[in-house]
Amino acid sequence: MRKLLILIGGIIFGIIMTKSEAISWFRIQEMFRFQSIHMYGIIGVAAVGGALMVYLMKKFKFKNIDGEVIQFPDKPKTYYASLLGGSLFGLGWAMTGACPGPLYVLIGNGYLVIIVVILAALLGTYTYGRLKSKLPH
Repeated sequence: MRKLLILIGGIIFGIIMTKSEAISWFRIQEMFRFQSIHMYGIIGVAAVGGALMVYLMKKFKFKNIDGEVIQFPDKPKTYYASLLGGSLFGLGWAMTGACPGPLYVLIGNGYLVIIVVILAALLGTYTYGRLKSKLPH
């Protein structure tokens, strides 16, 4: 039953991403060129909604699909690592015209070329895993 709810949540997420035009390459390019506030509004709603959700998860001790209480461990503040990681993330986003969130939504909408981006993201994740001990955290 829980997996069905997750599937339904994913479908709703895909519909919202599609209808809000958050998967549109043109909307993303407008954002990076500071030509439209559309994507900034979507990102702002997501940031506020995410912060609210984390607050509620901590306050009411939400559980994951395995029944374990979700934990938010404190992390050391490493601004250099955040700057480097954020820059690489933004560069990939600008080059592909796609944020990682809606990559699978794009496939669902028939843009199969995005499989190349997913493979590149997986390769980048694998590379990070192999180099993690050598990178600043």
